[in-house]
Amino acid sequence: MTRVLIVDDDLDMRLAISSVLKSRAYQVIEACDGYEALKKLKEEKPDIMLLDLLMPGMDGFAVIRELENCQKKGYPDIPVLVISSVREEASQRRYELELGRKLAVDDYIEKPIEPFVLLQRVEKLLSKGGKDAKPD
Repeated sequence: MTRVLIVDDDLDMRLAISSVLKSRAYQVIEACDGYEALKKLKEEKPDIMLLDLLMPGMDGFAVIRELENCQKKGYPDIPVLVISSVREEASQRRYELELGRKLAVDDYIEKPIEPFVLLQRVEKLLSKGGKDAKPD
């Protein structure tokens, strides 16, 4: 079964995304911040991560930095789909100013999210990664 990690501090957003994914038989794993996301990445080994950028504590930008810097420390190399209320261009600019390099994510969706678009993007990223895009 294809496993999807949803990382968002907004419980309502996690529930909405989760219900869309579960309607297609994806197994959903949830995290409410970046710290929990990194823990779940190691423990659960999801096939894809849906990541909000603006969260208290460790935000999505920090998660991406950690994955870039620590790929060999037990984090799986999985596709990252950012789901954020921040416009993509603004996120890219912020990341480039902070680190001097592009935001290394596989796809980006601005909130609010259309369920059909979300499913299309998830399936596309899973198929690119050599995974079967259809849930088991």
